[in-house]
Amino acid sequence: MATPEHVDVLIVGAGLSGIGAACQLREHHPTRTVALLEAREASGGTWDLFRYPGIRSDSDMFTFGFSWRAWPGDRALADGGSILDYLRTVATEYGVDQLIRYRHRVVRASWDSETARWTVEADRDGERVTLTCSVLWCASGYYHYEEPFAPDFAGAEEFQGRIVHPQHWPADLDYEGKRVVVIGSGATAVTLVPAMAPTAGHVTMLQRSPSYVLSRPGNDRLATLLQPLPTAVSYPVVRWANILMTIGSYQVSRRWPDKVKAFIRKETAAQLPAGVDVDTHFKPRYDPWDQRLCFVPDGDLFKALRHGEASVVTDTIERFDATGIRLASGEHLDADVIITATGLQVLAFGGIELVVDGEPVDLADTMAYKALMLSGVPNFVYTIGYTNASWTLKADLVSAYVVRLLAHMDRVGARAVVPVRDPDVEERPFMDLMSGYVLRALDRMPRQGDRAPWRLKQNYLTDLRMIRHGRIDDGVLAFDTAADRSRDGALSGV
Repeated sequence: MATPEHVDVLIVGAGLSGIGAACQLREHHPTRTVALLEAREASGGTWDLFRYPGIRSDSDMFTFGFSWRAWPGDRALADGGSILDYLRTVATEYGVDQLIRYRHRVVRASWDSETARWTVEADRDGERVTLTCSVLWCASGYYHYEEPFAPDFAGAEEFQGRIVHPQHWPADLDYEGKRVVVIGSGATAVTLVPAMAPTAGHVTMLQRSPSYVLSRPGNDRLATLLQPLPTAVSYPVVRWANILMTIGSYQVSRRWPDKVKAFIRKETAAQLPAGVDVDTHFKPRYDPWDQRLCFVPDGDLFKALRHGEASVVTDTIERFDATGIRLASGEHLDADVIITATGLQVLAFGGIELVVDGEPVDLADTMAYKALMLSGVPNFVYTIGYTNASWTLKADLVSAYVVRLLAHMDRVGARAVVPVRDPDVEERPFMDLMSGYVLRALDRMPRQGDRAPWRLKQNYLTDLRMIRHGRIDDGVLAFDTAADRSRDGALSGV
C-alpha cells in the first residue's frame, strides 16, 4: 500500500475561514506545507453556495473583510457576488487558490499519539482518499451545506406552484409578476422580500413571530468621508469604528434591553406605512441579541412595504393547499411561489468523525478551549465566528493564534498540543444565542466552561487580549516535547 501524502497543516473548507487561515500560514509559516480540502466544486463557501436574490452580508464589510487585507470601497452591506470576488482575489494574491483540492469531502480523521499525526479520509467522487497531517484545522463553519432546516408543512404536496428553500435556489425559478410568499422572519427573509418585490407581482413575508429589524446605511459614511486617504490609513480607522460600534451596541442592548427595544420600536414605526402595526409585526418576544438582529441596507424592506410591493403577515400555518397557504386565523394567502426561509441546520465540524487513539470523540463530552480547540483532541483547531458580530473578527483571531502556536511549538520542539480540561470548571452551552438553529443542536455540540479560557464571552476586545496577546503556554495546554517523550513517551492530557 502506498504511503499517504503528508502535509503539515490540512484545512477543511475553502470558504472565508479556510482561505483566511491558509493565507496567514503562507504569510507567517511559508516553509510549512498546507492543503485545503473542499467538499464542493468551487471556493467561497457560503458566498458561492447561496444564490438567492439579494444575498448579502449581514455584518459590515469593514469587519467582515480580513484585518490584513482591506475591503475595497465604502459599501457596508455588500452583495454576495462582491464578497465572493473579494475572497477569490485574496486567495489568488496569496497563492492559496493553488492549494485547494475540490470535491474532497472529509468523513473521518483519526489521531495517533505515537506518530503525532492525523490520518484523514475524504470522499472524492465516491473514491476514498487518505492523507496525513500534523495539524488538522476545521474551517467548514457550523451549518449543513446539503440539508437546510425544512419543517414538514401539512398539505405541501397539494400545492400547485413551486416550493423553494433559499439554500437550494434553482437557477430557472421565474417569479416575475407572480404572487410570492416568503416564510420566515430572519436575515434571509428580510433580504429576499425587498430583492424580489420589484419583479414579483407581490411578496408577502409570513412569519410566526417577528424579529428585530434595523435599517443602516448601505454605504459606510465614515468610509466615504475617508476615501481620499490611502487605504492603509482609512481602513483601520473605519474598521475600528465599526468594531467599537458593534461592541457598544451589543453591551447597551444586554444591559438596558427595555431602552433598546423602545429605540428600535420608534425607528421601525417611523419607517412603516399606515396600516402596518409595529407591535404585531416587528415586536419580538425576546430581548435584543437573544437572537441576531436583522440589518437592512437603506431600509429597503420598509421601502418595499411603503411602496405596496410587499406586505407582512404574522400568523401560524395551518396547512398548504393547491393555491397557497391557509393560516390558523382563517386567512388564506394566495401564492404561485412559496419560499421556505426556515433556517439552517447546524452540523459541527462538517460532520467529520473524530477519533483519538482509537476512541471515537463525542463532541458533547469535550470542552471548547478559547472557542478554537477541544479538550482531549490534540493538534486540532477549528474556526467558528461570533454570533453577535462579524464572523471574520473571530476567524482572524483564530488564524493569529495558530500562527503563534505553531511558532511556539517550533521553539520548544513540540510535536503535539492538547487542551487539558479542568474538572472544577462547570459546563455551559456552547452558544448562548436563542435562535432555533442553535437550540436544536446544542446537545450535539461541545461545551463551554464557566471561566476563561473555557468561556467565550462574545466580546472581541476580551478575545483580542486573551487570544492574540495571551500566553501560549498558559498551564492549560499540554505539549508533547522531546523532553517529555524521553521521560514517559506520552502526551499528558490525552
